[in-house]
Amino acid sequence: MAFIRFTPLAAVLAFSLAHCAPVAEPLLSELSNTSYGPIPGQSPLYSTYSGTAPPFPGNITGAIVNTTAGPPGEDDLLFQNLLSAEWVIFSFYQQGVERFNSTDFIEAGLPNTTYERIQQIRDNEAGHLRIFQDQISTNSVKPGPCQYVYPFEDPISYIALQTVIEISSMAFLTGLELQAKLTLSKAALVAIAATESRHNTWSLIDNWKSTPFAGPADTVYPYANQILDFTNEWVVNGSCPLENPIYPTPRQNLPQITPGAGTTAITPGSTIVFNFTQPDNQPHFTPDQDYYAVFFHGVYNISVPFNTTTYSAVIPPQIEPLGIIIAVVADEEGAPTKESVLAGTLILPQSPAALAASGV
Repeated sequence: MAFIRFTPLAAVLAFSLAHCAPVAEPLLSELSNTSYGPIPGQSPLYSTYSGTAPPFPGNITGAIVNTTAGPPGEDDLLFQNLLSAEWVIFSFYQQGVERFNSTDFIEAGLPNTTYERIQQIRDNEAGHLRIFQDQISTNSVKPGPCQYVYPFEDPISYIALQTVIEISSMAFLTGLELQAKLTLSKAALVAIAATESRHNTWSLIDNWKSTPFAGPADTVYPYANQILDFTNEWVVNGSCPLENPIYPTPRQNLPQITPGAGTTAITPGSTIVFNFTQPDNQPHFTPDQDYYAVFFHGVYNISVPFNTTTYSAVIPPQIEPLGIIIAVVADEEGAPTKESVLAGTLILPQSPAALAASGV
């Protein structure tokens, strides 16, 4: 594919600022220059662009290879993982913008501003792409987009998945902050999390007519890569740029979980059956050894016995039915290390009630 290059750089910036339109696909090497193209927080592109075509840098199709040699930056790996995750999220919103229109959401019973909000969030996510690219040093590859297939069929299932993505992102962003070495990286993650929280609050209030609160603290999950790995289910095999590092790195490739047949509900106090969804990736349990279902909610977790015959556990009744619960199977109480986690993560939305009842 031939790449179009606009020169000089000032012309690119002037065009984007004046028309709030996407920049045409640049040479990938140019993207190593953090001054290239619209700058998040300084260009209205990342808040008010209302077109269907993907905004810069969401219109690039490959990885940005390193342009210098040397050791990676202290937080390069963190932001490589986060950039790959952001491609998943941005592409979800971009597909929504392309597949639906304002009428589709209105006819589904959603507010008449829903499509506009999806566009605005898409724009924000494009800005996140550029921010994360800029956080990776020129000694390291900046991952590019893959092809993605998401489990939605109509506006309602799209908005349901949108809500799950946003509430889950809070958990992995707080987990990634535990990995960050640089203070500036930690501050950037908090700033991004604050924006994602606004996205989620909008959806909970406007679309679900639900409380926007998750209790005194959003759920913290310490092993962010395990949540990121869940999104690999939406990646089309073989579609990623060859230069992309393994996503996430390091990848445990744990067995994934969904609520199985026999689950009475996914509310505190109910019995949940763990369905291990990948036939070729099943957990192995040793007879006479204790295993635990560990439920993370807020800044704490609670462990209960995991029945290795019925693959079931009782969701701790003391958990407040707000926000999300993240459940895993572990061979130690509290899952004190990532190696102690044997399967997961399972995302259990506690609110809005429509999502909790459906077991999304």
